Amino acid sequence: MNQETHRFFAPCPRGLETPLNEELTQLGAQFVKQTDGGVSFSGPFTLCYRVNLESRIASRVLWQVAHGGYRSEEDVYKAVFSLPWNDWFSVDRTIMVKVSAQRCPLRSLDFVTLKIKDAVCDKFRENNDGKRPSVNTAEPDIRIHAFLDESNFTLYLDTSGQALFKRGLRQVAGEAPIRENLAAGIIMLSGWKPGVPFLDPMCGSGTFLMEAAQMALNISPGLGRNFAFEKMNNFDSQAWAAMRQESEAKQLPRTTQPIYGSDLFGEMLNLAKENIEAAGLSEVISLNQANVVEISPPAEEGVLVTNPPYGVRLDELERLAEFYPRLGDALKQKFAGWNAYIFTADLRLPNLIRLTTSRRTPLFNGALECRLFEYKVVAGGMRREKPEKA
Repeated sequence: MNQETHRFFAPCPRGLETPLNEELTQLGAQFVKQTDGGVSFSGPFTLCYRVNLESRIASRVLWQVAHGGYRSEEDVYKAVFSLPWNDWFSVDRTIMVKVSAQRCPLRSLDFVTLKIKDAVCDKFRENNDGKRPSVNTAEPDIRIHAFLDESNFTLYLDTSGQALFKRGLRQVAGEAPIRENLAAGIIMLSGWKPGVPFLDPMCGSGTFLMEAAQMALNISPGLGRNFAFEKMNNFDSQAWAAMRQESEAKQLPRTTQPIYGSDLFGEMLNLAKENIEAAGLSEVISLNQANVVEISPPAEEGVLVTNPPYGVRLDELERLAEFYPRLGDALKQKFAGWNAYIFTADLRLPNLIRLTTSRRTPLFNGALECRLFEYKVVAGGMRREKPEKA
């Protein structure tokens, strides 16, 4: 089975489909095709091991086990019942079914979910003397995903288990932490390469810093966790052990890198320190407490990536409206030669910071629409004049 070609789909944060496409191609995927919200690809079954282990951007790796047309819930039930579930996992495994749809003509997705669960359990009953898998919606062994459009349904088994942004690194988080795979994708969009100075001057719990450090040291993001494919009947433990060993051998020594983080608030910096220490990256990343509008750059050139706080309440919005021009002044006066990337859901930022934006990339942090603003900071000439009032 492992030498056959299988179809997979890797969802990702919306806006990161192109870098995920490039990443999957580098990992050996074939027939790579990006769609809104993810990338489909093909390869031997062990390819899903490698993507789970090494992809920095994918949210999950879904193994396609069925695809076909339907007109009713009963059509979906029959198609799911016809599949060789016993070949894929044991009746002792717990399951969960999740259904998503676009333009689906059926009246209730909850009912479709129930029919898929019934079909799986009925098939197991038929082949296991009436025994069936238990449902566990919190921590299932096997997640079954179905996607329905107006005329076709596709069924997947989730090879990841927990979402891939759960690296097993972050111990504590701030109020609105950025997901690790989104942070990694933003760093890739910035064009930063290991060895180039990297700064997050509003580092919060340290997500950007840890993702950059893992890239710099060639640490595979999945090394610290387990995956659902390990619970499937076709799991090749020897191939997986060899892959992990190869990945560990590629890591570089944990020496100091030009990766710098700071934050105005000591409590946030303590969160970052705690996470960085737990990840074994204390020697790699330099931290200090500082106000972003007062710091000096740690090098003449480099890449600044940050996710400033964005307000919800009126008083927060007013404070940010005062803060953004000061941030623009600090970048202009001190960071000539740097490329700055500011990720925010506050779409007022480019007007208030009053710097010339060289690129705006739409991204989504969950359901929240955001932008990644690029500023190539040069000495003189990039300040946008504040428009005069009529």
